[in-house]
Amino acid sequence: MSLQPKLIRFNQNVLAKYQIYNSIFMTLPFDTVNKTGVLLPLFHETCKQGFEEGENPTAIVDTFFKKYQSGRKKTSRVNLLFQFIQYIERQVVLFDAIEDAAFPIVNHMEGIGTLRGLKESAKAENKLAILKKYLEEFKVRIVLTAHPTQFYPGSVLGIITDLTLAIKQNDLLAINDLLAQLGKTPFFKQNKPTPYDEAVSLIWYLENVFYYAYGNIYDYIQQNIFHHEPIHNDIINIGFWPGGDRDGNPFVTPAITLKVAYRLKQTILKNYYRDIRKLKRKLTFKGVEERITILETKLYSSTITVNTSTLLLNDFIQELEDIKAIIVKEHQSLYVSEINSLINKIHLFGYHFAILDIRQDSSIHDKVFDKIVLQYCNSKNNIFPKNYQQLSVKEQFIALSTIKGRISEATFKDEDVIKTIKTIKAIKEIQLSNGPKSIHRYIISNTHSSLQVMQLFAMLKLVAFENELPLDICPLFETVADLEHAHLIMEELYTNTNYQNHLKNRNHKQTIMLGFSDGTKDGGYLMANWAIFRAKERLTEISRKYNITVIFFDGRGGPPARGGGKTHQFYASLGPTIEAKEVQLTIQGQTISSNFGTLDSSQFNIEQLISSGIYNRLHATQLSLSSEEIELLDHLAVLSYTAYTSFKNHPKFIPYLERMSTLKYYAKTNIGSRPSKRGKSKQLNFSDLRAIPFVGSWSQLKQNVPGFFGVGTALKFYEDNGEFNKVKKLYKNSNFFKTLIDNSMMALSKSFFDLTKYMADDKEFGEFWNIIYTEYVTTQSLLLKLSNFKVLMENEPAAKASIAIRESIVLPLLTIQQYALKKIQELEKNKEKNKDEIAVYEKLVTRSLFGNINASRNSA
Repeated sequence: MSLQPKLIRFNQNVLAKYQIYNSIFMTLPFDTVNKTGVLLPLFHETCKQGFEEGENPTAIVDTFFKKYQSGRKKTSRVNLLFQFIQYIERQVVLFDAIEDAAFPIVNHMEGIGTLRGLKESAKAENKLAILKKYLEEFKVRIVLTAHPTQFYPGSVLGIITDLTLAIKQNDLLAINDLLAQLGKTPFFKQNKPTPYDEAVSLIWYLENVFYYAYGNIYDYIQQNIFHHEPIHNDIINIGFWPGGDRDGNPFVTPAITLKVAYRLKQTILKNYYRDIRKLKRKLTFKGVEERITILETKLYSSTITVNTSTLLLNDFIQELEDIKAIIVKEHQSLYVSEINSLINKIHLFGYHFAILDIRQDSSIHDKVFDKIVLQYCNSKNNIFPKNYQQLSVKEQFIALSTIKGRISEATFKDEDVIKTIKTIKAIKEIQLSNGPKSIHRYIISNTHSSLQVMQLFAMLKLVAFENELPLDICPLFETVADLEHAHLIMEELYTNTNYQNHLKNRNHKQTIMLGFSDGTKDGGYLMANWAIFRAKERLTEISRKYNITVIFFDGRGGPPARGGGKTHQFYASLGPTIEAKEVQLTIQGQTISSNFGTLDSSQFNIEQLISSGIYNRLHATQLSLSSEEIELLDHLAVLSYTAYTSFKNHPKFIPYLERMSTLKYYAKTNIGSRPSKRGKSKQLNFSDLRAIPFVGSWSQLKQNVPGFFGVGTALKFYEDNGEFNKVKKLYKNSNFFKTLIDNSMMALSKSFFDLTKYMADDKEFGEFWNIIYTEYVTTQSLLLKLSNFKVLMENEPAAKASIAIRESIVLPLLTIQQYALKKIQELEKNKEKNKDEIAVYEKLVTRSLFGNINASRNSA
């Protein structure tokens, strides 16, 4: 491990190599690449100089063509802009591959936050026994979602993987060929992927990355912390939403869910088969070779006939244990570590590989349940009280908790009712095929009441699980209002006898999901994070009161605005008032490939999550917030919320996003199966806005509003009142607040208001743009004052350098995007609209989304 500072390691192993390999790419013998590679640096310099001189994107593009390509006609000019975009997309891929290759050099793989660092820290503090105790009960689950923020098709992901390996090995011939392949490989998806396509894309990461990363981590813990003793806890597991998450996605059907579960089982069996094949080459001993051969044959057969496999999971494990015993007894324990490693993987992944979640919105359940009740109340069936619809909410709640009977989709014609019933039956079928761990949670989005939880409780029992319910019902609280009364909803459930009995059968555990994305959209950055923190405290208190262990599942996105950024630092800062026996969070889009896309980055970031959760428990008393700090955070959140709410309610808020940003173009990118907004209304309502295009659109504008708006206003109150020292003290003493501020700095670092400065003069939106810019300037100034930094992210120079390079790469692309948006606005104003010309510029905008999103790595 190099002792040089991280920034120097980054410059030597990332920046320098990028400059070298980019120059190779620029000289590839393809006409389009070669010509574009010559002209793009000139366009980049024109953009940089133009913005420094206060020019707008239209003037910058016009200046470039006038200066360097004056002979080109309009169509040729547009074609060159498309070529620039295509070239920049590939520059981003090249930079991704170089940064991935340098990951173990730039990052300290055995330092603070790693398992070795955790072990050494516990050893130094004489806490190894406590560490072992915590690891026996602590879990981390990352949940891979299908949310569309990943723009790379599978072929490009393959190139990144191969290019990363070639760069690691300094194989110039391979690098040259891969860069040539990159230049000829299309990025654009002609058709939207199906939910099954999305699942297959993410299963690639399970098969090629997580299988090995999780295995390595578990092996290390067993060998170095438990000294080869068995661990009665899996510690790490993977959740999976593609094929299970039907919230807002009508294309996820029961058949798709079953198909994805089948594919997951088939993939893990193939991985086991490959490992058995490797073992067979080594275990050539008497009394062992024949048994391994039989296992190999059975596994091969199982990969073909997945759901009719005769090799039961327990029999598979027992056979490996028996083979291990023979080797220990008769063959000097030769290759026993390899057998142990496979047994550990089977312990982690079973026959399910990843745990499928089912998710649906409460509004869909409400409609479905009303139709079920109406039909059965109008029939001779006595499942529901005949006067159910006239009962009070409390009476309905009690009635559903004791309900018995059986319902079938055969008696219904409504599509949503049939889908819901078949989905519940699919859960039971998957559990029987892949094991009880394979699918054991049903999430209700936008939970507003305990009755909505009880509706699902009743449906699950009436459709497939008459007696004991082998499933966790997980309410998801998202808005600020729902977060405030979430604990009251849970108390109503905890005090119901039948729900109590259900939790008793689920080991007295209740999972609750909290949505950072929609929380930020609803209440702004500071309020959303603080509201979730306070909600967790209240939910912890009420759960402990009824002897329930609450498990928090965080719906986080990539950027700070959606609960992302330096995620592990949040979990290391929670303190004793929040239950933290498990860390569960969603990982999505390009965050999967950037943080978990290689074996090195995956293992490092999973270890960071494990260490942060354990650190929180080892040092819980040091992380407590004082009453004064809580009061201060309460007030900061309210001030921020007030400023954000006023901004959100501005009459130009929605029109600005619709007409001045890329919001409406997200649906045209063909990166995800899910519609880009809720509801079918042609008119855009704030409530229909999905978090990803909402946050992503601000990112494309380089304004990143959801990551900072309201923070500056809140801090300015204390500066204006001569009490800024209170906030500085909070920043110094509270890891939670410090993490919030540091993540907001990241959002500010990725902002570039010179790009849209021309909007300040817009007759309709000039005032609105200035509101955003004023808050940006205020926030940046006060965050620097708060942290005593001279520049943003001063404490993370390597991360800052990476952002700076990525932002520089996409500067021409952003300029083209704004140029095209402005052209569309001008053409739309004409009495006779040239639809063909508008379509060309719209395509230019859509294509420009790709490189910018991928370059940012956590922008949506």
